[in-house]
Amino acid sequence: MNYLWIAMGSALGGVARYGMSGWVARHWGETFPLGTLLVNLSGCFLIGVIACFAATESRVWLSAWQRDFLMLGVCGGYTTFSSFSLQTLNLLRDGDGFRAALNVLGSVLGCMIAVWLGYALAMIWNK
Repeated sequence: MNYLWIAMGSALGGVARYGMSGWVARHWGETFPLGTLLVNLSGCFLIGVIACFAATESRVWLSAWQRDFLMLGVCGGYTTFSSFSLQTLNLLRDGDGFRAALNVLGSVLGCMIAVWLGYALAMIWNK
């Protein structure tokens, strides 16, 4: 049954990723992979919130299947580090080292900050 929950969450996350990336591309273009960056940042923020709520000491405790559905399924289907890696490689192959570096720094540092911020805000709400 756990596989089914994860599969359903992955499907939802994949559709959300597609929608968010497309929306960003329509509004800001595709020169820089901003859609992927925003998906990764928001996905990291979300997984930080969920990780806080999945902790056993949490006031809003999630069961194992809920945690797996949200973290492995939804967040796993939503975040796009494989797309990030390919887009960064393509920027490098196109000779655009500056944008490639900006994408790496924005994704790695930004996502670390987002996951910390999500967890920290959830801890405040959780008290």
